[in-house]
Amino acid sequence: MGEKIMYDTIFARSFSRYDQKKLGYGAFLACFLIALSFSTVFKPYLGPLTVNKRLSINDGLKMVRANDTISSNATFFSNVVISFNATVEMVSDGSSNMSSTSRNDTIGSSTSSSKTLGFNYTNGVIRNDTRLMPVLEINNGSSSQQGQGGVPEKIIEPICNIEGRTEFCEMNGDIRINGKSSTVLQVGMMTENSSWIIGPYARKGDREALSHVTKWRVKTGVKDGDNGVHQCNRYHGVPAVVFSLGGYAGNNFHDYTDIIIPLYLTSRRFNGEVKFLITNKNPWWINKFKTILRNLSHYDPIDIDNEQQVHCFPTVIIGLKRSPKELTIDPSRSPHSMKEFRQFLRTTYSLKKTTAVKLTNNNRKKRPRLLILSRKKTRAFTNTKAIATMARTLGYKVTIAETDSNVAKVAETINACDVMMGVHGAGLTNMVFLPSNAILIQIVPIGGFEWLARTDFEEPSKDMNLRYLEYKIKTEESTLIQQYPPYHEVIRNPGAIAKQGWYAFKAVYLQQQNVKLDIHRFRPILSRAIELLHQ
Repeated sequence: MGEKIMYDTIFARSFSRYDQKKLGYGAFLACFLIALSFSTVFKPYLGPLTVNKRLSINDGLKMVRANDTISSNATFFSNVVISFNATVEMVSDGSSNMSSTSRNDTIGSSTSSSKTLGFNYTNGVIRNDTRLMPVLEINNGSSSQQGQGGVPEKIIEPICNIEGRTEFCEMNGDIRINGKSSTVLQVGMMTENSSWIIGPYARKGDREALSHVTKWRVKTGVKDGDNGVHQCNRYHGVPAVVFSLGGYAGNNFHDYTDIIIPLYLTSRRFNGEVKFLITNKNPWWINKFKTILRNLSHYDPIDIDNEQQVHCFPTVIIGLKRSPKELTIDPSRSPHSMKEFRQFLRTTYSLKKTTAVKLTNNNRKKRPRLLILSRKKTRAFTNTKAIATMARTLGYKVTIAETDSNVAKVAETINACDVMMGVHGAGLTNMVFLPSNAILIQIVPIGGFEWLARTDFEEPSKDMNLRYLEYKIKTEESTLIQQYPPYHEVIRNPGAIAKQGWYAFKAVYLQQQNVKLDIHRFRPILSRAIELLHQ
């Protein structure tokens, strides 16, 4: 100890005060340079502090949620760094995925070398009626871990949507479907267990329709080994859509507005690489629309109710999307439109005519084609031949036809026409096959049909790029006048019958009424149609 003190004293005396001062400054500078070099060399290996506490999906959603409420503060949140011991992936319709091979991923870091979620994003969200909801995908195991049937153990929070006319739920991950028990299970670790009951028919709120639809239970957060969780018997590598052929299937109007158009909206994005799982199977219906089904899916439909095996898929949509209005696709709420759907039908049935005839005064030999839709049972024309004769005097080529289950033949017949006329009924739904700028003439019977005529055919015709004309018959043109005296409520006050309920209204005005057109009164309507074809 004494030797060390003596050494320090001798060492200090060997330098002047000036030299000691210089030596101190030099040592400080050297230390600074060494620290700076160390920071520069090892900076790539430094990362954000890992938070060992697991962050739940709900907590993550709270931090990431809100394009509309947080995007204005994106600069502030870009400095927030959060790490999980998990792989985090944003899933979007555009398949713009962000993931890291590391088990330590950074969310919201503006300095990360990989893509970051950020907060001012437009992809990676699911849009519905009232909100934007981002989807986080969590893999709590290594990338090599597999679930049943080779499905990666990745779980995405299911997005269930309840709209005015439908409900549907889209699920991703290890999805198992048991047709015997009508259940859809999302297997894996979730923040909490959830359960829904869904009737996969796009007419929510219609008790009569849904009474013929099998209810399906959708459950999330279940685990292998739980009671009722079956092992996969058959794994499919493509998505699935579950829908019902119950409800009003078999009525041509409801076939399109409740099933065909919603199925197009739901499945078109998969470009045929999707399987249809049908509950309440109707072989007649499937045979009628087999051409459409084949053009939406490259696979045979599965009668899921009678399947003994547990089927597993990476993605399942149970229920169908649809617009609130009848026979319509709202392009503001969907990437599709009725124009696109009608083009799909033309391609499906190889229809040749895209636009109605354009009449000119220079070519009077060109004659427009008129189709008179006939009916055998109710709301039929009782003087069809007289209508056709009058139409020919105006210059029409007239076709009289009744629609049936041969959709290809019906589509070809209707597509060849420029004007289609018929009494309010499901047959008018075939206007979907008319060429653009064609004219639909709806004959409205007595009984207060105005609202049905408007919502079922007048409004949808506009979205189909068709011209619309309407003819309301007088009491004298209805065969009800032959069944009831003039003072009866059926004739005098149809509103009183309507107040008795739909079935009372249907029994009288839909099922007992035929139409005998006043040829002279109706003639101006056909003349107006010819004028429109000149425009």
